[in-house]
Amino acid sequence: MYINDINLSPLAVSEPSESYKSGAILNRWVEVLVDCPGSTGLFTYRLPAQLEIKPGDILSVPFGAQQLGAIAIRLLAQPNIDLAPEKIREVEDIVSVGFFPSAYWELLNRVAAYYYTPLIQVIRVALPPGLLGRSQRRIRLVKGGAGGSSYLLASPDPLAFLTPTARQVWELLQGQPAGDYSFAYLQQKVKSAYRGIRELLRFGLVESYLEPPRLTRPKLQKAVTLTGTIDSDLTTRQREILEVLRRHNGELWQNELLQICNASSSILKTLTQKGYIVIEEREVLRTEQGPALAGDGAKSLTIAQASALATIQTLDGFAEVLLHGVTGSGKTEVYLQAIAPLLNQGKSALVLVPEIGLTPQLTDRFRARFGNKVSVYHSALSDGERYDTWRLMLTGEPQVVIGTRSAVFAPLPNLGLIILDEEHDSSFKQDSPIPTYHARTVAKWRAELENCPLLLGSATPSLETWVSVGRQGSRGAGGEFLTPHSSLSTQHGLNAPLPLTALSTHYLSLPERINSRPLPPVEIVDMRQELQQGNRSIFSRSLQEALQQLQERKQQGILFIHRRGHSTFVSCRSCGYVLECPHCDVSLAYHHTEEKAPELLRCHYCNYARSHPKFCPDCSSPYLKFFGSGTQRVTQELARQFPELRLIRFDSDTTRNKGSHRTLLTQFANGEADLLVGTQMLTKGLDLPQVTLVGVVAADGLLNLSDYRASERAFQTLTQVAGRAGRGDDPGRVIVQTYTTEHQVIAAVRSHDYHSFSQAELEQRQALNYPPYGRLILLRLSSLDPIQVQNTAQIIATALSTEEEFEILGPAPASILRVANRYRWQILIKFAPDALPQLPDWEEVRSLCPQSVSLTIDVDPLNIM
Repeated sequence: MYINDINLSPLAVSEPSESYKSGAILNRWVEVLVDCPGSTGLFTYRLPAQLEIKPGDILSVPFGAQQLGAIAIRLLAQPNIDLAPEKIREVEDIVSVGFFPSAYWELLNRVAAYYYTPLIQVIRVALPPGLLGRSQRRIRLVKGGAGGSSYLLASPDPLAFLTPTARQVWELLQGQPAGDYSFAYLQQKVKSAYRGIRELLRFGLVESYLEPPRLTRPKLQKAVTLTGTIDSDLTTRQREILEVLRRHNGELWQNELLQICNASSSILKTLTQKGYIVIEEREVLRTEQGPALAGDGAKSLTIAQASALATIQTLDGFAEVLLHGVTGSGKTEVYLQAIAPLLNQGKSALVLVPEIGLTPQLTDRFRARFGNKVSVYHSALSDGERYDTWRLMLTGEPQVVIGTRSAVFAPLPNLGLIILDEEHDSSFKQDSPIPTYHARTVAKWRAELENCPLLLGSATPSLETWVSVGRQGSRGAGGEFLTPHSSLSTQHGLNAPLPLTALSTHYLSLPERINSRPLPPVEIVDMRQELQQGNRSIFSRSLQEALQQLQERKQQGILFIHRRGHSTFVSCRSCGYVLECPHCDVSLAYHHTEEKAPELLRCHYCNYARSHPKFCPDCSSPYLKFFGSGTQRVTQELARQFPELRLIRFDSDTTRNKGSHRTLLTQFANGEADLLVGTQMLTKGLDLPQVTLVGVVAADGLLNLSDYRASERAFQTLTQVAGRAGRGDDPGRVIVQTYTTEHQVIAAVRSHDYHSFSQAELEQRQALNYPPYGRLILLRLSSLDPIQVQNTAQIIATALSTEEEFEILGPAPASILRVANRYRWQILIKFAPDALPQLPDWEEVRSLCPQSVSLTIDVDPLNIM
């Protein structure tokens, strides 16, 4: 995958090396990792006299006909003897001074090795966008004609001399005001564009050039500083401007000063020449700005919270801690009070959450407590915001960084604590692109390398965490000795320990809500009986009654629906034909946009959209009916049955814009709506004290999936959404509608019983050797050619079957065979968790794939559908 030498040179990275100086003999060359697909080795470059390069610096280097981003790995006194010195090219420039300390470098190497990913790919994930830039080939029109093209341009119809392909390229360039497009764009728009471009180049009608990488840079802005006293040789207008500056402590941004004084920049130029002010460029940090918040102090803790906090604060060095608290038990307050003393000691904290856009309340609570020491880092920020936030971390100032899974690579130099909130959430796992890492796994490695505690918080812990931490029989926060499934382990002879030591794991329990508020009672409604009794509405009579009472009592509620959109599929009532996506093997979902707008059908996998036909494409029948219920359909039904209820729809369709999550939740928190209708987004981190009712419209969509994790996910989702009710002074109520009331998940959700559910589920997992009692690696193959991908999957499975240390399941088609016109096959490798088997050479496996078949190696997959 990548050269082993990289792992053998930690000293070159962790220790400051001698930088190259003009005339020096040592360190005249540097070995780098280049950000180029298919290139995974080290390349040697010459050090220019004017640059002082150190290992870990991010560089721009010439590579073939391009300029690419690269990471300086180590300095050399002499290049490899196989390289001719005159053929070694020079480094172009330093993009950013390096930040790779030894522990961080070891983390990146460990991720690369464990997830079978080239190291440069891991580095690309760890760095903010724009630092590893690459040049781009562009084509532009030659202005006024040149060389051999003059007779063409002078002819009545210059295009008559060109081939159709060249004519298409020419017309595209003519239609662009600057007459300039990237080579890649022209290839997308015109078939065999390279032939047409070659023809236009030969005639001299266009020219080809290399655009240098567009790298993210600091944002600079002009600042005006008052330097002298206000003397008599100034005009009245000049005095006014200087007086404004004086009132603002002698400094203002230039644009702000000009706006306040309604002046032009020429008057500032005059004042500069007279020596009264200085204008200079200064950096402006682009960081996410939250609303102004009142300061917040530490809250008084319950006995369980205080006990948990005391245990966390006694930890010195690495430890893995599970904070298992029911919904509303005050886990966030424990986080805040655990972090506070660390900041005073000059240490930083990293807080990972499933989706940052869905938890503005969490970031607001942290900012109210710690002010400007809190930074937010996630993919929804602009490139500039991510770049500046990333550089802010490098300063070493004690701070709290809150982010999504990629923030596990945040370069905080003095980490005192890592927290994973809602650690069970599948959003912490990356399916694509590579590396297919899980933030919980990487966070554990980082905590070990940084020698700090890892705190995992959840009301419904993942079974992997439950086994790894609970098996050690650690003492709970309330003083009871907790062995949540030790009897199960003994019964089945599971004596092989997981790769953790008993001394490094702690189980802390918060079994009650704040102020001893009760968990809301869960009412299970059998929709089969509702149908038998003549109720054909998507709302049971019990839920209808509860919705009717909401506005009467001036309370609020949440309705959870498994799917977004209006209807899950459209079918002909005459012949049964279902409208499907032409690019994927899935039905099209109906999305309602607005009244009297065209009815739109959309694919939730490739985003293909088409208008709703008036007649069945198969039998021409006009009787097309919408089936299933998404968030749009539910809101329409609510508006029809309960016109007095004010609604807010909260799903990925209504929260596409930046800041829309915060806007909608703020409206709901301010009492501008009675009901919040949404998907899984509602289950993550919402703390709304005024919510007394939670309704689950159809729980069955979560239960009946062809995935061994379906029951665990269903229990977690339903328990989490039920926990949104009754967090304030008024008691809560939960109504779950289902057609399978006898399902074990429904029974466990009814009694909020995580322990019995986990024990039953673990027995099934163990019988099948599925995680956490076994490990999986999923090979995903895809291609535009259905025969080739199937044959390749069979060839790889046959090659792997010679090994006896693991079990091969498949090959088999994916549950949805075709997505975006790519046919997908899978091979599942299953093996024991306690010892890593002699896994195959993945380079040999990749060599079995033809160029048209892509292969992704997903280690510890969460999604096998």
